[in-house]
Amino acid sequence: MGIKLAIDDFGTGYSSLAYLRRFSVDRLKIDRSFVADVESDADAASLVASIVLLGSTLGLELVAEGVENAAQAEFLRDRKCQRAQGFHFSRPVSADAVVALSDNFRRASLLG
Repeated sequence: MGIKLAIDDFGTGYSSLAYLRRFSVDRLKIDRSFVADVESDADAASLVASIVLLGSTLGLELVAEGVENAAQAEFLRDRKCQRAQGFHFSRPVSADAVVALSDNFRRASLLG
């Protein structure tokens, strides 16, 4: 059917590790609260790196939420996080403006 399942805000709230076994998950979205602090907090950086490694090992697509600057994007790229979303790539725009931003969306694929 083409339906894929993502766990949003992974690492917070109700996003349990048990869900990775219970459901046929395709994608993990790393919560922005971890991404925001990767430059200044060694624990946050370790957690994000661990989530990326865990997801990669399980064959899941990874999306980092809340990427707001080039340093955060580089940190994620260096750890092989495939995708990112956030103000670093674009502020929210109308549907009509999406076509004009196609280069930014391509850049959101951190691995090329």
